[in-house]
Amino acid sequence: MNTEVNNSVRFIEVDEEYAGQRIDNFLKNQLKGVPKSMIYRILRKGEVRVNKGRVKPEYKLRAQDVVRVPPVRVSEGTPTPSPKLHKVAELESQILFEDDRLLVINKASGTAVHGGSGLSFGLIEGLRALRPEAKFLELVHRLDRDTSGCILIAKRRSALRHMHEQLRNGQMDKRYQALVAGKWPATRFKVKAPLQKNVLQSGERLVNVNEQGKPSETRYRILQQFDNATLVEASPITGRTHQIRVHCQHAGHPIACDPKYGDAKFDAYVQTKGLQRLFLHAAKISLFHPKTEQSISFEAPLDEQLQNVLRQLT
Repeated sequence: MNTEVNNSVRFIEVDEEYAGQRIDNFLKNQLKGVPKSMIYRILRKGEVRVNKGRVKPEYKLRAQDVVRVPPVRVSEGTPTPSPKLHKVAELESQILFEDDRLLVINKASGTAVHGGSGLSFGLIEGLRALRPEAKFLELVHRLDRDTSGCILIAKRRSALRHMHEQLRNGQMDKRYQALVAGKWPATRFKVKAPLQKNVLQSGERLVNVNEQGKPSETRYRILQQFDNATLVEASPITGRTHQIRVHCQHAGHPIACDPKYGDAKFDAYVQTKGLQRLFLHAAKISLFHPKTEQSISFEAPLDEQLQNVLRQLT
């Protein structure tokens, strides 16, 4: 990407890597720490130009476009968010794999994938603080805040597009481990139930089984049977919000310590075994590498608390 500076105005020639990205998102990357409201203001006022012309925030960049980026001054009093340093340091130990296209993290339970909803710190903000030299870091998919395990981060726009295509085409295989209430039937290999997402006034998302919902399917396999619980492997065929959690509840076997779709009596039982978090873990993910196109798999071990709960149940 070629950048010329002239009296603090920058002219940036867009390379293939950023083709297809919206101009507002491109500017957020170029003008780190600048509030979104200011980015939309300079676009609206025509201070940002593409090939000498005005553009709207939704304009998608093309290779070899020349973007005029004006000098933007952020007042001294505008604090830029500073992720908590100990959390950023912890992220380094959670990296399972990294190369020039891809980062794979074993996300801890309780960490949101991005800030917002009253949270100043999320996984992606922490990674950007950990890798300040990285020009591009974007989530490939999401995990609920309370779910731990494998999550993919693209380090190039082309890698993001490649992996999104795999998700759309069902070429990415995700395997979760969940501790559920009761004895999961040996003959039950899948749950197919349409899911509908509802957003409450508080902004909280709740999902329920509804004929008007989107078709959804999860495959299941028993990993370990206990007296009052079952450790299952769940493979989502579709990728709906809270899918595994709602499908387990719908099957009559809610996941342990699920604050939205759980069973209070079962939760009290597993809490006596030391469980203090949702027992849902993205244990394995398989995909085609966005550069080599070779099949690769990553596994994230269960954290100490989850392993200890299984020992207690045994």
